[in-house]
Amino acid sequence: MSDGFSFSQRFTSEEMAAIRRSLRNEERFGSEFMGLLRRVAKRIPFAEDGVAAYLCARDPATPRRVRYTLLGALGYFVLPVDALPDFLPLVGFTDDAAVLAAAIAAVAGSITAEHRARAKKILEEL
Repeated sequence: MSDGFSFSQRFTSEEMAAIRRSLRNEERFGSEFMGLLRRVAKRIPFAEDGVAAYLCARDPATPRRVRYTLLGALGYFVLPVDALPDFLPLVGFTDDAAVLAAAIAAVAGSITAEHRARAKKILEEL
């Protein structure tokens, strides 16, 4: 990309600090995630994947490494500051989608059919 951003770059220390702060309070993180999802679910094609990832991360049977991977990606989605501001039409969520897709690909075997079915039901109720 022309702005020098690459999805293979590591998070900056400021981004990591913001992710850690947002994840410390799991209840607050969940409400922030679901609040953002309510506002944007109809506009983003990866909403079901995001909810399934969230449900997987909250599942006590999910291994810790998988939980942290998914929560980090979802934390990036919730952060107000990221590579491409989310309010930009058409492109605002592309970086969020790429980060989430990479995290899901890394832990795909842990997101079960039950997580996906529950995610679909949640989105239908929004």
